[in-house]
Amino acid sequence: MPTRNGSGEWKGDLKGGSGQLEVGDGVFEGPYSAKSRFEEGDGTNPEELIAAAHAACFSMALSNMLSTDGHVPDSVRTRAELELRSPDTGPPIRKITLRTEGRVPGIDASTFADYAERAKTDCPVSVALAAVPEMAVEAELLS
Repeated sequence: MPTRNGSGEWKGDLKGGSGQLEVGDGVFEGPYSAKSRFEEGDGTNPEELIAAAHAACFSMALSNMLSTDGHVPDSVRTRAELELRSPDTGPPIRKITLRTEGRVPGIDASTFADYAERAKTDCPVSVALAAVPEMAVEAELLS
């Protein structure tokens, strides 16, 4: 299997400092800061990157499960919402909600929701995030 990479550099103290991150070998580069992480500042933050990775992995896993069972989806789109809190009050990442919608011919909404629950458990990023106290999935089958 290939090795994947990302990098980050931080300069200065936590509140006044700033950072630059890179996904892969320059696929995405961007700034991050305490304001972009804990408030509403410009730039990205590690939690947004985790959410994007989780949404992408989940969509692929769900599509694969459906396809393997003969239900090839037209599309699966997922938004991962990650709740961050102060590390003083427990695990900093408290909850991740995966909101997924799919266009899958030949199945009903209940079946789609069942596949989504399975994908939530089996997707590799979900497995890596097993320490998150709460992980939920909301699945909507589109016509």
